[in-house]
Amino acid sequence: MATPAKGATKKEKKKHIPVKTSLNSPYSIHWSPLEREHKHFILNTLKDKLSAVGLQKQRVIRFRERGSRRRSRKKASTPTEEQNPALEPAESVQNPSKPTESCWSNPAVRKQLAIGINEVTKGLERNELSLVLVCNSAKPTHMTCHLIPLSKTRSVPACQVPSLSDTVAGLLGLKCVLALGFRRGTEVFEDVVRAITLVVPPLNVAWIPTDSLEEAEEKQSDTGKGQKRKLEEMSDEVCDPSTLILQPLKVKKIIPNPTKIRKPKKKGTQKCLSAV
Repeated sequence: MATPAKGATKKEKKKHIPVKTSLNSPYSIHWSPLEREHKHFILNTLKDKLSAVGLQKQRVIRFRERGSRRRSRKKASTPTEEQNPALEPAESVQNPSKPTESCWSNPAVRKQLAIGINEVTKGLERNELSLVLVCNSAKPTHMTCHLIPLSKTRSVPACQVPSLSDTVAGLLGLKCVLALGFRRGTEVFEDVVRAITLVVPPLNVAWIPTDSLEEAEEKQSDTGKGQKRKLEEMSDEVCDPSTLILQPLKVKKIIPNPTKIRKPKKKGTQKCLSAV
């Protein structure tokens, strides 16, 4: 009678699958729905204003001379330039420094806008924006969810506008615009901000009551305090434990892909390390 192979028992043993545990927020944050009429009004207002301003990104093609990096390295290493300073003006005449050209048609107007998710996030953190518009084509959707509590705590009107990227990106000369913000004190887009703010729906954040937030803003009358100090005091006043209902964090277990083929470690590297 044949005896079972020793390797059979090892194969039958199941490999231990590591499981990672993470804590997730129990609150689900969503953008407030925008009415269809307000959507067309916002898109038409932005389209008319951007076409009138004429702000567009220009495609600036710059050619670099072949071997310019090597020449610059040789110039830095060779001591002949220090001995012969008379050679420097001749080289500067042959290769004059090109002025840096702006890639936007109107840089002053461009500074009044925050284009892109990263730029809008920085503007909200510094409390520099007065209006935020987000496109619904951002995938995955949680890429723009962090803008909801940021806008709520800064009292900045924000909403998700469908087809925002399709309407605005072509006018600005960009491939896509997932987020668009207007900075405070803008002279060019002041009328646009006022008109759009009237139709923006309010944001709903579970742990930030609207009533207490408005009261905290009215109490901020001291103009000498910094923005960081104001936001800290506002958050302390808003977080009243009697009005908030806290929920426990959700425990989520993440299992890696068991079908993933992992490459075995090379034995040659282990031998080299042992020899060293």
